[in-house]
Amino acid sequence: MTPALKDKIAHLPTEPGVYLMKDRQGEVIYVGKAVNLRSRVRSYFTRGGDERAFIPLLDRILGDIETVIVGNEKEALLLENELIKKHEPRFNVKLRDDKQFICLRLDVRQDYPRLEVVRRFQKDGALYFGPYSSASSIRETLRIINRYFQLRTCSDHVLQNRKRPCLLYQIGRCPAPCVYDIPREDYHRSVNEAVLFLEGKANELVARLKLRMQEASRELRFEEAARIRDQLFAIERSLERQKIATSEPIDQDVFGMHREGERLLIYVLYVRQGRITGGQSFPFGGQEFPDAELIGSFANLYYGSENFVPDEVLLPVELEGCAALEELLSERKGAKVRVIVPRRGEKVDLVEMAARNAQQAFAERKRDQNETLAILERLQKRLSLTRLPRRMECFDISHFQGASIVASQVAVTDGETDKARYRRFKIKSVQAQDDFASMYEVISRRLRRGIAEGDLPDLLVIDGGKGQLGSAHAALKDAGLDRQIDVVGLAKSRDLLARTAGGRKNPLGPADDEKNRSFERVFVLGQKDPIVLPPNSSELFLLTRIRDEAHRFAITFQQNLMRRRNLRSALEDIPGVGEGRKKALLRTFGSLKRIREASIEALSEVVGPAVAERVHAWLHAPPDKGADGDADDAVREASLEDAQSDTAGSTPRIA
Repeated sequence: MTPALKDKIAHLPTEPGVYLMKDRQGEVIYVGKAVNLRSRVRSYFTRGGDERAFIPLLDRILGDIETVIVGNEKEALLLENELIKKHEPRFNVKLRDDKQFICLRLDVRQDYPRLEVVRRFQKDGALYFGPYSSASSIRETLRIINRYFQLRTCSDHVLQNRKRPCLLYQIGRCPAPCVYDIPREDYHRSVNEAVLFLEGKANELVARLKLRMQEASRELRFEEAARIRDQLFAIERSLERQKIATSEPIDQDVFGMHREGERLLIYVLYVRQGRITGGQSFPFGGQEFPDAELIGSFANLYYGSENFVPDEVLLPVELEGCAALEELLSERKGAKVRVIVPRRGEKVDLVEMAARNAQQAFAERKRDQNETLAILERLQKRLSLTRLPRRMECFDISHFQGASIVASQVAVTDGETDKARYRRFKIKSVQAQDDFASMYEVISRRLRRGIAEGDLPDLLVIDGGKGQLGSAHAALKDAGLDRQIDVVGLAKSRDLLARTAGGRKNPLGPADDEKNRSFERVFVLGQKDPIVLPPNSSELFLLTRIRDEAHRFAITFQQNLMRRRNLRSALEDIPGVGEGRKKALLRTFGSLKRIREASIEALSEVVGPAVAERVHAWLHAPPDKGADGDADDAVREASLEDAQSDTAGSTPRIA
């Protein structure tokens, strides 16, 4: 450590704040908070003050320490959260995706509330339930609500514009408030009962339903009584599966952790109204700092992601600044929140249960990683690769009848899809259908960006045979990377009994018969014949999975572009119709088909009389004089919901 840095540490402020440790290149490697900055930072360098494995490395990698003074511990928590998200330091725990908390939302203020799946808790006056540990658990809950409480599932737009009941009404899963005049009192009675079910208030809900069943039976409404009886049975069976964890009917998040060296897994057990409803694991690597700091930093990030804040947070270790975390969570919830480290009783049992779940999840993850490593090693050996393919990227070309040529890039890191590295390409240098030239352009652009950013994969997987493989190799060679990155081509299986006559295929046997199809073939450079991996091997499954994902990603992108192009050609080419009027028309009528069927008077209410006449004339003109008659009707008549889904949410970058 330089004398200047030693002197800086000795004269750090004693106020609360945040400290940023930087390496000798100026990159932030750790962000921490402290009640007393000088005391906290000096503890890292005091003999016997810290025995972590990370501390001996500080003398070699630490270049500077920057501090930010704040007014109190709560402000330090908030600033730490923001700086960790901004700098993503290598030694901090980081929540990579804060959209993973699946929950249910029910806005009881609506006339006919809808239960919907959302990714964020918001202070919008609606009721939120969750988070749920997995998509399967939330589907099971929705299935019960849909079957026995019969709340609508359609969007508000469909509710307001539907003309006849949907299939859910036909099978008795929805009363169809979109079409029929359903009494609001009856519907809200079902809403209130669904809320009781979602909150786990079994006694109150069962008592209500039994009373309704007896009343229906006395009035000789036996079909309704039988339906309520079945509803009671299903609800009691569902609630029995939820273990009663505490005698207090409150919401709790219970944190447990397990670590082996620098590898760490934190498990959050969800307890709602005294019942265990699930849990979620969060694995991290490269964590050298002590348990208390990691748990505190994780809790700050976890509840900073608009996640549900419970009545109590149970932790396995004492935190510095626990009172500040309590104050911050209480402010976010709008009610008192307790952050405690239990010492005895049923809450200690909950923390131990969370720790056991963390240990089990850690062991399963470790076993999966070992199996993945073995698969990658076998793949490297069988394909004679120069490097272990821990980072693989697959490329596919897609077009529509030779037009709208696009390409996709999907990535797999250590056997898991890496969506942060997904990319979409619009082909720029090729006008007609030429898969070889298109592949050369895409790989060249990917390599140029990779060289500039220092981000290159271990293996390129090309969807295609020798021709596509040769184009990719030419791009690698031109970039000077042909000896640094491996590349293979993966060709799909084909029908062995197909024969061509007059340019058309005449299958001589059943095309979908597995016995009549070839194996998937892997083409490698320098070998005339392809390599055939065992049909049921994990190595082939890994390659085909990434190939199929690249194909899906490319097709989706190409279809979206076609849809946008046809929507634009059908509406935006009309004189006087721009983006605003196009959206207004689609929002009002829902699809091009309904716009075409609308009268001039109906169109006038949206865009005015003059423009309405032009729109009506254009859409009813012959194909060669008005709308794009050559476009596929199924694509052109895409609904507003489809059009909006193209731009909704976070989408991968277009390279």
